[in-house]
Amino acid sequence: MAAGIPEDGGSTESAAAPDAADEAGTEAESRTETAGDAATPEAAPALSEAEAELAAQRELRARIEQRKAEKDGPVEAGTKLSGRAADLLAAVRAVESGEKPSTASFLPPPAEPRRPAPAAVTTPVAAALRAAPPAAGAAPGTVSAVRAVLTEGGAPEALAVRAAETLGEQAADALRADPWQLLSVPGVRPEQADGFARALLGAECGPGDERRAAALVGWLLERAALQGHTAMESDTVRAELARRSVPDPDEALQSAIAEGVVLVFQDALETGPATAPVPAPDGEDDEGEEQPVRVLLGLDRYALAEESLADGLARLVNASALAPADGEPDWESAATDAASPSAAELIRAAAAHGLVTHTGGEAARGEPAALVTAARALGLRAYAAAHTPDGRRRLAAVLDDPSAAVTVSGLLTGSEGPGRDAEGALALDLLAVPDAPQLDVESAAALIESLADGTRLVLGGDPGVLCSAGAGQVFADVLAARACPQVVSRTPDPGPIGELVSGIGVGELNQVAAPGKEVVIVPVRDAGEAVHRTVQLVADSVPRAIGVPPADTQVITPGHGGSAGTRALNAALKERLNPGPGRFGGFDPGDRVAYAPVPGRTVTGTVVSADGDGLRLDCAGAPVVVPKDQVDRSVRHGWAVTAHQAAGLRWPAVVVVLPGDAAQGLSRPWVYTAFSRGERHLSVVHGVDQALPRAVAEVPAQERTTRLRTLLRPAAG
Repeated sequence: MAAGIPEDGGSTESAAAPDAADEAGTEAESRTETAGDAATPEAAPALSEAEAELAAQRELRARIEQRKAEKDGPVEAGTKLSGRAADLLAAVRAVESGEKPSTASFLPPPAEPRRPAPAAVTTPVAAALRAAPPAAGAAPGTVSAVRAVLTEGGAPEALAVRAAETLGEQAADALRADPWQLLSVPGVRPEQADGFARALLGAECGPGDERRAAALVGWLLERAALQGHTAMESDTVRAELARRSVPDPDEALQSAIAEGVVLVFQDALETGPATAPVPAPDGEDDEGEEQPVRVLLGLDRYALAEESLADGLARLVNASALAPADGEPDWESAATDAASPSAAELIRAAAAHGLVTHTGGEAARGEPAALVTAARALGLRAYAAAHTPDGRRRLAAVLDDPSAAVTVSGLLTGSEGPGRDAEGALALDLLAVPDAPQLDVESAAALIESLADGTRLVLGGDPGVLCSAGAGQVFADVLAARACPQVVSRTPDPGPIGELVSGIGVGELNQVAAPGKEVVIVPVRDAGEAVHRTVQLVADSVPRAIGVPPADTQVITPGHGGSAGTRALNAALKERLNPGPGRFGGFDPGDRVAYAPVPGRTVTGTVVSADGDGLRLDCAGAPVVVPKDQVDRSVRHGWAVTAHQAAGLRWPAVVVVLPGDAAQGLSRPWVYTAFSRGERHLSVVHGVDQALPRAVAEVPAQERTTRLRTLLRPAAG
């Protein structure tokens, strides 16, 4: 690879290729710990982005819930199912008719025309990073009553506030009537809920209790969502119930379905090339061979969001022909003037289609930017929406008009971009989303619901990076469904880092020439040495040899825990770079932080001060105040972050730390994401030996269980 940077008179070895670490499992901790960041709106002259984003999500859920309630009846389908799939379908029909089911299957409701989105909320751009206002919280009397029940059941009193917020005003009564509802409180595990139930119910408590089964089913699906899944195979849920000592998993699942804990779906499985059905003998019905299906269970919030998203994408795909006509923009001239063949191809595709996908690396982001610039020159309202403020900054640098660069969240809340028209749709004609891999299913549904008929949408991004922190794999599913034209960029990322990352994308970990020390490998024997070397690199070696100061160097590691996780690394880096007593809830002025205004989106900043209003941050020049009761859930020290937190961000220099205990969690997408965050320099603190090349070659992206791909197939024809 590249020659090592001298450290303390020594030199590093240059041979071993870089390494990688964990993906979904360790990142779930971050999503779990920030799950409480969202809060309810406050009455104020200007709503914060987080507040307005949550309001938009509530509006979306209300619309799709209304659509669900207004459906005329069950869709007549699945008549050729057999076995459990047929039983499940029959059971859901029994539920709809008011009968007690034996088991069930739920089919999606018919599509409904798009309803107007919420009115625009106009706030300054700085509001995009403002903290959500404090939640109203449970009344003191409610918390006291819950605390008494928790004490009686032997559960920690510290859960009282969260339990009251989760279960509402009647939380105490709800816990007495159904102790397993404690499992809906974030952080509570089944064995803890079982102990609480035994203490309250005594002899009445048993592993086969229907209340326990319903709570376990919901908990399993919530846990799956933290790992990116929007649904689970019914057989997997049965197996998990059996593993947790539920005596009759089938009956338990039937009960959970009847109580509305989950929705049930049957989706056709992908099969090989279609073959002609064998003619039936005379006198027999010729129905052909039945199509295999899989039975999935899903929480309504994700199931309905996927259906809404599929409907919206189909609406864009099936919009009236968009080919230029007399008096319409001259797209062909714009394509002819494009700076590259890939940009020209993208312009032509977007001119003729309502939905287009575009794949490529960091350098390829110039192509959707060229499309937006061309569209604006033709008189269209065109914007490019990034995942993070840093992504917006990089888009603005390659756009003729920097104001055309926005973030997805800012666009939805109205704090950035054109606002909304009289019908509630975003007031634009073309939208490019170059960070589409970071769209989770709920934010994607909110975005698509906000686009008017006839809007051109380009979903773009690098398919090699980690999927969204939230549930779903929207970009991967749209690509796999082949529901629209796909433009593959031929623009490579430059330099040794670009060459290295390109090889990783195809499963090869190659040595690259790095005469300017763009890529450096630092071998270590254990986690302690990994932390020591990381601090040396950030504080001394990279500034001295590369000229990048510590403030512009980011450390990326697999997870938060462990001897070389973000906590350990941040503690060591703080001690070296900004020592202090942590007088503001563990933070000092000058501390580097990672702030999650809403779950799944991280921005980096610096602590300025603290006062009665909360912790004051500077995030890329935007002042942010994080309320005191949100600091412990939404702010971490940020010298070291995880790869999911780093997705959508880039820095001049990056140090990737791969301790030995991360070897089993390595995957190609994690390595690809972490290694591609550096613009000028990449150091790899390497302690996993051959696990790194093995992960790059043999451990592709973990497939998430979703339904979007199946729902989009009809649109693909």
